[in-house]
Amino acid sequence: MKKYKTNTESRVIISELMLPSHSNFSGKIHGGYILSLMDQIAFACASKHSETYAVTASVDKVDFLKPIEVGELVTMKASVNHVGTTSMVVGVRVEAENIRTGTIKHCNSSYFTMVAKDEEGKSVPIPGLILENKTAIRRFVRSIIRKEDAKVRRDRFKASEFDVEAHLEILKEYNVKIEI
Repeated sequence: MKKYKTNTESRVIISELMLPSHSNFSGKIHGGYILSLMDQIAFACASKHSETYAVTASVDKVDFLKPIEVGELVTMKASVNHVGTTSMVVGVRVEAENIRTGTIKHCNSSYFTMVAKDEEGKSVPIPGLILENKTAIRRFVRSIIRKEDAKVRRDRFKASEFDVEAHLEILKEYNVKIEI
């Protein structure tokens, strides 16, 4: 196993034509189907980088920006944006192309935290990441900040430390009825 790799060594790109069987009741491609494809490409990218099996530990923020239509060609691009000792953040970008017009739209970007595992299911060390350009540095630092922000959110709302009274004023702006 190499000690360090570039993200281009692990990059994976897949394309698939969207069929009627992939659609939901409104005729658009089902978000769950797209999420499944995203998880598959994240797995392939992480496994390629770590040279072992990788499992999904978490998925950070999935926003469906634009609907995908039946008949469009969906292309997913995955690359390793950040590495730890045994885990890595894989960025996945989803684009859909109208094959008649050539118009391409960005439909989704998400970040999958993947953990490298051995045959017994134990976490194993992975190669480091060579940051070759400003984009790679930006993506790596962005992953660090995203991780720190997630920890702050978790800690802020721990059940044992949450002060209901301090947040009641905020709730007045929402469509809720409090009965405690």
